[in-house]
Amino acid sequence: MQSHSPTTPFGRRSLTLAHVASQIGASARPPEKVVHKWNIFHAICTARPRLGVSERSLSVLNALLTFHPETALTGEDDLIVFPSNDKLTLRAHGMPASTLRRHLAVLVDAGLIIRRDSPNGKRYARKGSAGEIELAFGFDLSPLVVRSEEFEHLAADIEAEARALKLVRERITLCRRDIAKMIATGIEEGVPTRRGGQGPADWQEVHAALRAMLAQIPRTATRQQLEPIADELAQLADGVLNLLQAHIKSKNPSANESQSERHIQNSNTDAPIDLEPSLQKGRAGRAEPKLQPSRVAEASYPLGMVLSACPDIVDYAKGGISNWRDFLATTAVVRSMLGISPSAWEEAQTVLGETQAAVVVACILQRGTAIRSAGGYLRGLTRKAEVGEFSLGPILMSQINSRLHEKRRA
Repeated sequence: MQSHSPTTPFGRRSLTLAHVASQIGASARPPEKVVHKWNIFHAICTARPRLGVSERSLSVLNALLTFHPETALTGEDDLIVFPSNDKLTLRAHGMPASTLRRHLAVLVDAGLIIRRDSPNGKRYARKGSAGEIELAFGFDLSPLVVRSEEFEHLAADIEAEARALKLVRERITLCRRDIAKMIATGIEEGVPTRRGGQGPADWQEVHAALRAMLAQIPRTATRQQLEPIADELAQLADGVLNLLQAHIKSKNPSANESQSERHIQNSNTDAPIDLEPSLQKGRAGRAEPKLQPSRVAEASYPLGMVLSACPDIVDYAKGGISNWRDFLATTAVVRSMLGISPSAWEEAQTVLGETQAAVVVACILQRGTAIRSAGGYLRGLTRKAEVGEFSLGPILMSQINSRLHEKRRA
């Protein structure tokens, strides 16, 4: 193996102290050390954000590794590869020469490779009489051996952080689903939310607290940002569960059994909450129109498309949503939860039809805190529909596009 003292780059390329440090570190690599070049490369790919290199820079490093004939990189072998720009470009999937040079400089600055330039800047090797390489000029892969433990530790830290982030996201999803279903059960069963003058005023207040917590979640959230939100959701879930448990204890078993048999469509969803109390005066005796299953078939949009645009409503379904009947039954609970008055709901069903009105409610739920008054918003859409200025299709497509955009940014 040839020995190297710190060398300077050819031409106008500058020498930095970081380059000198990389060269000194490479010269001190232990001869007995052996690493698997592709295992180290995978660790570097995982640790890429911490190393400050791009995916395209790593594709150049991958190409350089293919020019070393052995899979194992050892501390006693000469680890200099000397491909021409033409050959390196081919193995880098046709990357332009100017781009190739830029990414090679990035790898050198990151300390992943060392540039060993010849007197004229060319890459080549001089062989002895026996055919062995005596002197080579090109790119030294020694830093991969010297820093292998560092790369592996960085990769392990990033993988551990990714697992922790996944766990806290799962925790938020479970809490969100549990709270939504417990709220729906509380409304259906007529569970009071105040005991002894304490607690939230009604289920709408509980639901508003849930939406406010969910609104705090950034589009690209870190684990540190999500953990406090997950703790708040867990506390809210415990509080809602305590309300249900207290209600169960206050009822005798026979009453509980009879109440559990009621279907969600037959529950009184008008009494608990209302965002429009002034509109409800004088209409307390008006019964909410019953859903007509025969009109479900009139839907002009596939149920799958609606659920793709408004997936949050599934959280409030007792047994999932597999057909339009389930969807309509769930929106009957959500409508009351959002504070939409019976009069606004009746007008929307009359003008839009029960299915389209239910889809609009699902869209309102999906938009969360962006809509301050769900009842007022629904009345506004109903007025537009009366004069032919409302179409459900653009609203659904806007919801779908918004969700796709969030997924790309996440």
